[in-house]
Amino acid sequence: MSDVTAPMAGKVIDVKVNVGDTVNEDDDLIILEAMKMEMPIVAPASGTVKEIKCKKGDSVGADDVLVVIE
Repeated sequence: MSDVTAPMAGKVIDVKVNVGDTVNEDDDLIILEAMKMEMPIVAPASGTVKEIKCKKGDSVGADDVLVVIE
């Protein structure tokens, strides 16, 4: 299992995946807005989305777990 974390504090502006989706390495999972820039958060490895721990509009902190991939 792999936890995908926020690299810095920001606001979730889009969630590109759903629980159960199959993703490949480098697929966009979350779009985070930080310091007035949009930053795609990508899958570190291929797998299945097990859990999504944020939703559009959430504010997240650095190192918060956003998605769990199995």
